[in-house]
Amino acid sequence: MARKPTARTEFVMFNVIYEDGSQRSNRKVDANLLGGLDGDEPAKAAIEEQDRAISEKSGVPPLAIRSITRSGK
Repeated sequence: MARKPTARTEFVMFNVIYEDGSQRSNRKVDANLLGGLDGDEPAKAAIEEQDRAISEKSGVPPLAIRSITRSGK
């Protein structure tokens, strides 16, 4: 019997620059969060949430985000 196809989640990749000047490339954000009147602003909140989860596991406090830009293809 054939399997049913699973729902595909689309992601948009972002480059993140932090207040200390460090950069992280290709951070994934769910494409369903983006668009509309807010544009890419929801991506910043999603990346901040990812950073909080990472900092809880590592014990290192999260860095403040200076800017985000979409990664080029």
